[in-house]
Amino acid sequence: MSETHRDDDAAVDEDRPLLSHLLELRSRLLRCVIVVLAVFLVLYPFREQLYHWLAGPLQAVLPPGAHMIATQVATPFLIPLKLALICSVFISIPYLLYQIWAFVAPGLYRHERLLIWPLLGSSVALFYVGMAFAYFVVFPLVFKFFASSTPEGVSMMTDINEYLSFVLTLFFAFGASFEVPIATILLVRTGITTRKALSSKRPYVVVAAFTVGMLLTPPDVVSQVLLAVPIWMLFELGIVFSRFFTPKDADGEA
Repeated sequence: MSETHRDDDAAVDEDRPLLSHLLELRSRLLRCVIVVLAVFLVLYPFREQLYHWLAGPLQAVLPPGAHMIATQVATPFLIPLKLALICSVFISIPYLLYQIWAFVAPGLYRHERLLIWPLLGSSVALFYVGMAFAYFVVFPLVFKFFASSTPEGVSMMTDINEYLSFVLTLFFAFGASFEVPIATILLVRTGITTRKALSSKRPYVVVAAFTVGMLLTPPDVVSQVLLAVPIWMLFELGIVFSRFFTPKDADGEA
């Protein structure tokens, strides 16, 4: 066999692992799409009930006779459809994360694979807890504040499209903010920082929490505080639990 043929065969062998990874990635992405679509087909018949459930915190504080409105012709059809699709993604998050884990797991060490399961499980649980906190605690307080602040002679009539965008933003903000303990644990576990170093940065974390609350929530003190305080408390919780994940050669503790 000539030298050229040997070089060509070596190049093909090198390309095979990349090709197999791409094929596996395509397969897992296809599974994710199928699962999301399957959940969507189940939720679609209940799309209007889902929107009524989502609008419940606002409708509970609207003045008598006030109601939500749709300012575009197709909005009454598209918004419940969009909500059903988004709910399908939310519900499918555990499966989507599992597919990500299954794709990267072969490249991890055994102790890393043992660690990833509790972190994945707690990440999903905390994200859902953050969303529940937003729906059951934040929404009633914020909407009550807005309703009580409506000027005399002004009717509070919220567009359903704007409302959906508003609550989804808060859902993502609170769901992501409740991941702070996981981020703290990972920073300590990977050796990027230590519990002692994180504890010393506490004042900066408090300022950052209120800055995030200001940027991700409406321009009112109530929602900003309701996001900033949990971020701070969850940071403290992450420091507490990170002691169980501290590497043996860590240089100190809080």
